[in-house]
Amino acid sequence: MQIKDVLLAPGNGAFFYDDQAAIGSGATQDGFIYVGEPATPGFGSIRIPASSLSIGLVLADETVVWGDMMNVQYSGAGGRDPVFETARISDLTSRVVVPRLLDVDASCYLDACAKVFEPFEDKRLPLAIEYGVSQSLLRAAAHLHRKTMAEIVCSEFNLTLPMRKVPIYCQSGDAREINVDKMILKAVDVLPHGLINSRQKFGPGGQTFLDFVKWVAMRTRELGRPGYHPVLYFDVYGWIGQEIGLEPQRIADFICKVADTVPDFLLNIESPADFGSTQAQIENYAKIVSILDDRGPGARIAVDERCNTLEDIRLFAEAKAAHLVQIKTPDVGSIADTARAVLICKANKVGAYVGGSCTETDLSAQASVHVAVATQADMMLAKPGMGVDEGFSIVGNEQNRLLAILNRRRVRAKNVG
Repeated sequence: MQIKDVLLAPGNGAFFYDDQAAIGSGATQDGFIYVGEPATPGFGSIRIPASSLSIGLVLADETVVWGDMMNVQYSGAGGRDPVFETARISDLTSRVVVPRLLDVDASCYLDACAKVFEPFEDKRLPLAIEYGVSQSLLRAAAHLHRKTMAEIVCSEFNLTLPMRKVPIYCQSGDAREINVDKMILKAVDVLPHGLINSRQKFGPGGQTFLDFVKWVAMRTRELGRPGYHPVLYFDVYGWIGQEIGLEPQRIADFICKVADTVPDFLLNIESPADFGSTQAQIENYAKIVSILDDRGPGARIAVDERCNTLEDIRLFAEAKAAHLVQIKTPDVGSIADTARAVLICKANKVGAYVGGSCTETDLSAQASVHVAVATQADMMLAKPGMGVDEGFSIVGNEQNRLLAILNRRRVRAKNVG
């Protein structure tokens, strides 16, 4: 077998794990921290540094290929896995996953993933383990076949080699104004996320949010180079529903009101409301989609909360319960399932957004690039971190390097033929 040993190395995620329930309930900020008691199990405080765990596969030729395990920023919210605990994940990986890795053929990517990720004690492995291990297995297959990770994905899923760069979406974090300016100067494809995760940021009746949307559009016109016309995308963390109620018609009316303030831009609103369960989310989001579609193409909604696993994504896509599905990579688990999720969305003519979290690492972001480009997702998140520059550089540069390699392959194949 090609895997002769396994290494584990503790690490850091690129941001912090945050207790979404406590923040949504009104926890106040004091500098960078939140003041108050945590409300989600596993959190010792409302904001804690993100940890990660690297897993390295030592191959027969002594090459070591790595993947990184972690959870998302708002762990434990909306049906997600609990906050990441390095000691617990390390112990389970050592006891259960390592023996399986030493017994698989690493050159057969999907088959290896299927064997390593079999249930343990009748339960699915923690999704962080699936995510990190699947990255390392993808790198192992790429090394063994002397190909890029994207080419392995294309081969395993019978896809043609990609030619198109995937649009990149940046998130501002709380440094909204400065980071919006950075995004515009760098001509980011989709912006700015906005982190509208509290009543203070949304404002009474949504007025604070409306003012921010108008400001982003104005700033784009002021600073953008000629011809620059990004998609505007805002994550409101359910605050439309919390502020104006959970009736789909009223939510759709508010979204249209926002869209009318920026008529020259395509507007995406992520997580307009949280209806409390996956089934309720599907039913009500489908109604919102239908209402917005009847009014024209200027406003769309994206789903995040209550749409975590591959099966969740399938249900939302088949029900047309969003215009765009965020495939939040650590929540999906195996990065092979991220590829499957994109293909499910495309088959159902629903937008596929390969997302993730600011808590990720450079390695997980680069692996996500290969999956997003191979499957030709509609957009992907600039990650990790919350600073714009770092994530945009990591994701954008990896895309450009990958497409340069694939273009060389294409030219050589044409010349040989």
